Amino acid sequence: MATLIPSLGSCARRMTPGERRLAQRLEAKLEDDYLCWYDVPVGPKHLHPDFVVLHPGRGLLVLEVKDWRLDTIRKADRAAFELATDRGLTHAANPLEQARQYAFAVKALLERDPALQVADGPHQGKLAVPYGYGVVLTNITCKQFEATDLDDVLDPERVICQDEMAESVDPAAFQQKLWRMHSAPFQRLLTLPQVERIRWHLFPEIRIQQGALTLEGEPPASEATVSDLAPDLVRVMDLQQEQLARSLGEGHRVIHGVAGSGKTLILGYRAEQLAHLTQKPILVLCYNVALAAKLRHVIQAKGLDQQVTVRHFHGWCMDQLKLYHVALPPPAEKGGAEAFVEALVARVIDAVERGQIPRAQYGAVLIDEGHDFQPEWLQLVVQMVDPDTNAFLLLYDDAQSIYGRQQRRKFSLASVGIQAQGRTTILKLNYRNTNEVLAVAYEFAREVLTPEEAGEDGIPLVAPTSAGRHGPVPEFVHLSNLKSEANYIANRLKESHARGRAWRDMGVVYRAGFMGEEVTRSLRAAGIPVEWLNESKRSRNYRPGEDSVKVMTMHAAKGLEFPLVAIPGIGFMPHEREDAKDQARLLYVAMTRAMDELVMTCHRKTEFAERLALARERAKVEVGFVPIPEAQLAGTRASL
Repeated sequence: MATLIPSLGSCARRMTPGERRLAQRLEAKLEDDYLCWYDVPVGPKHLHPDFVVLHPGRGLLVLEVKDWRLDTIRKADRAAFELATDRGLTHAANPLEQARQYAFAVKALLERDPALQVADGPHQGKLAVPYGYGVVLTNITCKQFEATDLDDVLDPERVICQDEMAESVDPAAFQQKLWRMHSAPFQRLLTLPQVERIRWHLFPEIRIQQGALTLEGEPPASEATVSDLAPDLVRVMDLQQEQLARSLGEGHRVIHGVAGSGKTLILGYRAEQLAHLTQKPILVLCYNVALAAKLRHVIQAKGLDQQVTVRHFHGWCMDQLKLYHVALPPPAEKGGAEAFVEALVARVIDAVERGQIPRAQYGAVLIDEGHDFQPEWLQLVVQMVDPDTNAFLLLYDDAQSIYGRQQRRKFSLASVGIQAQGRTTILKLNYRNTNEVLAVAYEFAREVLTPEEAGEDGIPLVAPTSAGRHGPVPEFVHLSNLKSEANYIANRLKESHARGRAWRDMGVVYRAGFMGEEVTRSLRAAGIPVEWLNESKRSRNYRPGEDSVKVMTMHAAKGLEFPLVAIPGIGFMPHEREDAKDQARLLYVAMTRAMDELVMTCHRKTEFAERLALARERAKVEVGFVPIPEAQLAGTRASL
């Protein structure tokens, strides 16, 4: 079954009957390795062919679909058709010429990439990807076509008629008809990198600029150079991510995804698409202040900050109270900051109920890291969506619930006003972390990450699956004291920088403030530029683009990622006054911030230090290293 992007269920309403039938045939009669895009803008000029079909053994095919009946065609030549319609006589471009122009534009775009050119021989420098184009006449049979002189203006070899796309047609015959539209045979299979480069060129909006968070803006068509169009390494959304992103239609949508599965990437794409569809402002919310700062940086880079507002939830609550002249709660004498923010939310909820703060303020609301939100927060935010657009997106990963999990209440999405039945998706593949990083993190936290099923309206716990990217085994170094740990990390980061890694690509994630203070002191003494995001004071000033090492708490790091992450003070966990399972989740979240390299240190023997050492040894077996005998595992325990 071919992959159709967007999914048929999401785009069927905007298809003509003939387009819908063709989409069904493409899905049913083509094999799994076929990719088909319907009405998706192509290239920097945003061309709009009806269908683009890609196969690694066949190449590219552009199809234009017409639901014309034979009795409506009055005149036709190679440039245009005259049609009788309910509105009188109208003129339309010759669909074959239209498809040809689209195909030639695609050829010119791809042919500029050296990786897609013929390397040698008489066709050196030409496009190595066969391409073709054709027309599908969904309401004209072969017999009707042959009885006319339409073959003077539509090459019969490039036309599929109604009876050639019937449900009863043999799949092999259907495919053979498609590939006769090519002007040249294919000599070799496309490699996966070549397929990804083709997608990178054709669909600039799915390009990934850095990590799994941001999407790349496309270069202006008139200024794009070969280097712009063809970097050495290209990264694009995977097919599930792209299909999901393009298929997010009307109504409430929920995505349950593991850490690093591209949830935030899809959120960024969705915000960009909605910005073109609604005149009302769009609200992006998350719990984490530092994540809000990074999301805001992404939105600003896309030029969407005039329409898309990014806030952390309690900051948004404060904005609402101030804007609508609702008295702020007094400073809490008991309970401190936590009591204050609870009162803050309660006042917003009460003001909305009274009508002092209006509902339906936004054309769309998108929530990242929704697992951090209390049920009443979600119920409040859902009311902020304009019923005319009803655009609401919730991203969720219960495995990353790290704020007071033992007090968290089970609830259904419907109970808080989220109507997403039939519009819920699960993402299991982790793209952020290497296989080695994910294996160690998951092995360590396996007991608290046991997958849990849930009804469609419930909150499942999803186990991650590695996308297969490899890198070094995470380091776990035992030192004499915290100062030695900090110095080791400083030296380790300097070595990485000397090998070419930018300071901004490194993060230090710690559990308690004294650890951050010790590491920051060592980094600065080593001459390393540092931005210490003391969560209570400076995280609002988080500057993602500044070339400095980011030092932050485990809570503040959630939703962020760095190619290299260092975690000091493992030996201080778990703290006896905190729930051990919650702390295991917290350390799992911290470890999965590392995209490529993970460095961990300790100087005390604790339960977590022992579990982590064992997890590292066992993970070596899972990712294909040498087997570890039980006797050696016992030795690992003893060494701690």
